[in-house]
Amino acid sequence: ILRAINNLQSDFQKVTGSLPNLLNQIPASQSRLIIIGTVGTNSIIDELIKKKKINENELKGKREKYIIQNIKDFNGVSEMIVIAGSDKRGTIYGIYEFSKQIGISPWYYWADVPVKQKESLYFKKGIYTDGEPAVEYRGIFLNDEEPSLGSWARATFGGINSKFYEKVFELILRLKGNYIWPAIWGKAFYDDDPENGVLADEMGIVMGTSHHEPMALAQTDWHRYIKKNNLPNIWDYAKNSDVLQQFWKSGIERSKNWEKLVTVGMRGDGDEAMGDKTNILLLEKIVKDQRKIIEKVTGKKAEKT
Repeated sequence: ILRAINNLQSDFQKVTGSLPNLLNQIPASQSRLIIIGTVGTNSIIDELIKKKKINENELKGKREKYIIQNIKDFNGVSEMIVIAGSDKRGTIYGIYEFSKQIGISPWYYWADVPVKQKESLYFKKGIYTDGEPAVEYRGIFLNDEEPSLGSWARATFGGINSKFYEKVFELILRLKGNYIWPAIWGKAFYDDDPENGVLADEMGIVMGTSHHEPMALAQTDWHRYIKKNNLPNIWDYAKNSDVLQQFWKSGIERSKNWEKLVTVGMRGDGDEAMGDKTNILLLEKIVKDQRKIIEKVTGKKAEKT
């Protein structure tokens, strides 16, 4: 949330030419304020709810919802604009909605959308919200990222790394998305840059993996894993189940504290067919065994992951 607030500060500067102050408590002076926070975090938002300045039903128990509203006379402040979220992403979406309304396009970076300078900004009094998202996971897949995107990222950021993903994650959040399948050609999201997983979790991005990469692991992870541990490269569950199970377990262990969607199942190495014949019984066993691994590592039923 603080990262998004810092972006809002610089967005105000781009539009108005002046940088707003960032405060952690209501000042003694009577200046007008923008208050930002999340319900249920012992913040000013909870105080505003207690004093009936904000309707608790708008936010409590809601998913990824924000409200933006003006409030008069609270704790010695004559007037304030409140951006309040039902949870972390709800608050972030409210911040970026506010940014969009003052004139910053979500695409300001990726599409070089120019910012129009403004002498004055006005708030039309009322309560504004998008409500809860109708679709739970909303995001993108960086598909076939080589050579174009990969070459550009290496020249600009030194690789498809956390510096690169910070810009991608910010775009997703500004568009009110929450989900990504990362770049996969010769890449392993969590392994290429140890900061990648930490950053996704901090920014509120749910990580997935592509259609042929099970158990929060990239196919490139597999090639690195067998090389590092001096194991045979047999991507075949009928012949190498013990090694594959240990490998899959490592993926769930590494990502267990982070928000993610886990792909289950198995396709051939590099998204080829698994074999000449269709083997449904083997695939059913693979999914069953993967679910057991998920339950063992997380200590929760597989359907909770």
